[in-house]
Amino acid sequence: MAYDYDTIIIGGGPGGLAAAYALLRKQKILVIENNLWGGTCPNFGCDPKKMLYGVVESKRQTQRYGQSGITGKVDIDWPALMAFKHGYTDKIPSGTHDGLTSSGIATLFGTAKFVDAHTLEVNDKRVTGESIIIATGAKPAIPDVPGKALFQTSTDFLSLPELPHEIGFVGAGYVAIELANIAAEAGATVHIFQHNDKLLRGFPEADTAVLRDTLAAKGIQFHWNTAVTGVSESKTGVIVHTDNKDVALDTIFAAAGRPANIAGLHLEAAGIAASAKGIEVNDHLQTAASNVYAIGDVIAKTVPKLTPVSGFEGHYVADLLLGQQHAAISYPPIPHTVFAGPELAQVGVTLTMAAAHPDAYVVRPAEVGSWYTYNRLQDKTARVTVILDKQTNQLVGAVVLAVNAEELINTFSGIITRHESAAEAESWMPVYPSAESDLEYFY
Repeated sequence: MAYDYDTIIIGGGPGGLAAAYALLRKQKILVIENNLWGGTCPNFGCDPKKMLYGVVESKRQTQRYGQSGITGKVDIDWPALMAFKHGYTDKIPSGTHDGLTSSGIATLFGTAKFVDAHTLEVNDKRVTGESIIIATGAKPAIPDVPGKALFQTSTDFLSLPELPHEIGFVGAGYVAIELANIAAEAGATVHIFQHNDKLLRGFPEADTAVLRDTLAAKGIQFHWNTAVTGVSESKTGVIVHTDNKDVALDTIFAAAGRPANIAGLHLEAAGIAASAKGIEVNDHLQTAASNVYAIGDVIAKTVPKLTPVSGFEGHYVADLLLGQQHAAISYPPIPHTVFAGPELAQVGVTLTMAAAHPDAYVVRPAEVGSWYTYNRLQDKTARVTVILDKQTNQLVGAVVLAVNAEELINTFSGIITRHESAAEAESWMPVYPSAESDLEYFY
């Protein structure tokens, strides 16, 4: 049977784009998008968030140097900050779309739904593909409580024309903590409502406890073991109703989870299985329909749902479809960082796993706030923990809580990926002084 396209990709974000450009060499491709071309990360996710974070962290670093030579007060001009962000994000959709079309990749704007495993309907038009890749990502979860229409999301936060005076976030994960930090540094009074007493589940509690105290010192108010039971309008904003008390705010943001964006796809028409966690795939990222693959945050998976992971999976599926790959997908060590001021990052074997297997791993924690690298930055609470294989003495995991954690965790990730011994890891000459010049002290 002849199909309209060799491969149809649903979703014009990082994962879908990685697959599209990799397949373009030998295939006729169609990319379908129903929101902003480029996807969440560059439009209303990690890229604009880090632009805001970079500015507010510059303010915080200036404050750290308040007793070291810098004088005067530094304030955040929120409208100017938004203009800075828009100077980047406003160009993304058109630039992404122009890049696709100029490369010869067909595009279609609209919501796709399956008719069968090879056929999609978009805007009452049917298109067919020999293979289909689902790369629709995830979307913010909205608590199912009375007044849920009053919740705003991370997308709304990243486009606020003015910063409200008093705001709240439901949740204490990545999104809530990163945005709460930005808001607090920019001058807002911030509340975080969390149904238990856990901050950043999945990271070591010794590090999250330090981060929690740092955020609290910035004025962030944590409402632990508190369930939000509803939201109602007030004359000045909203009333957040909880099982403990009511809290009056200017606005409230839902930031507790990002479920797979699969509504409207009609997956059942193609026989594709999905759960609350996302689309079910095998170790080749195939769905129950053998010609349909899923990549990125739309998948039900245990590896971190991050932009680089989506791109990695997009390239992997492209190689499968081009016959250049046959093995099951194998992920490299995946570093992930919470940009919370300071940054909290980890990679490889976790402390939980190491604690469960004391015969296999050695854990070496270090309070490094007094070391030159961190004293220079006045990062007094900095911590670095490394996990070593007991037999080989190779680095297999690391946790970093520091203002420059992203730099050091990337170096650790490279060492782990290359399976370097301590001697090999120290055989190169980094710039001194730098975070990397401390490596020899962690083994």
